[in-house]
Amino acid sequence: MSLPIAAPHPARVRVILCSTTHPGNIGATARAMKTMGLRDLRLVTPRRFPDEDATARAVGAADLLDTAQVCASLDEALAGCRFIVGMSARRRDLSHDVLSLRASTLRCAAELAAAEGDAAYVFGTEMSGLSNEELERCTVLANIPTNPDFGSLNLGSAVQLAAYELRQAMLGDTPLQPYAQPLARHEDVEALFVHLERTLHTTGFLRPERPKRLMERLRRLLTRTRLEHEEVSLLRGLLRSFEITAAGTAGNTLEARTDSADNESR
Repeated sequence: MSLPIAAPHPARVRVILCSTTHPGNIGATARAMKTMGLRDLRLVTPRRFPDEDATARAVGAADLLDTAQVCASLDEALAGCRFIVGMSARRRDLSHDVLSLRASTLRCAAELAAAEGDAAYVFGTEMSGLSNEELERCTVLANIPTNPDFGSLNLGSAVQLAAYELRQAMLGDTPLQPYAQPLARHEDVEALFVHLERTLHTTGFLRPERPKRLMERLRRLLTRTRLEHEEVSLLRGLLRSFEITAAGTAGNTLEARTDSADNESR
């Protein structure tokens, strides 16, 4: 008989705002988060923060502004996360799973119940949203099904909707199925992609002068699998074996050329 899985705590969900231009939206986000029990606010290169406009819009949630982490990059803000949702109002030319907001929060609750680590909801700048490069860091994309004839939604309102759905998902009685093994952390997955690109250069599979979209497609392929910690270690070991083989082949080729030159000189 299996034991019931404890509901995940909202404190394990980060709200990340990227390149926010108006500090009032940061304050509105803090207020939206606090009403739904979320407390981990991270700001990636905000234009103005701290700022009195943010404090004014936060109303009774200024304490979240006091503890908000300002990060130099999205990777820094995501360190330690195992499930990352990128909020996007537009359909992108990416091969991510695209979920409704509600479906993404149900999956988020299941992921948190199944493994250690945090989850994150990532929101882009007010005018253009998240860039494709930022979305590449995410596990899935989610959108809010607004009126197709008028989809304009304030950043603070979007965060409020996401925070509400997250709270409902975590307080609900949806059956949660755990993963057999812990999922890989964001920084471990990113290190794998760096290693993969280096190995593809070494073996000649990736040509620097004609890279096309090879790494982007490989990133999409591997992200969809929801890599476990052990799988990342396995893949990096495999890449190391490729590098050793490639180095040995290069050494044998050099040795053969040296022998040929010696023979010609005799």
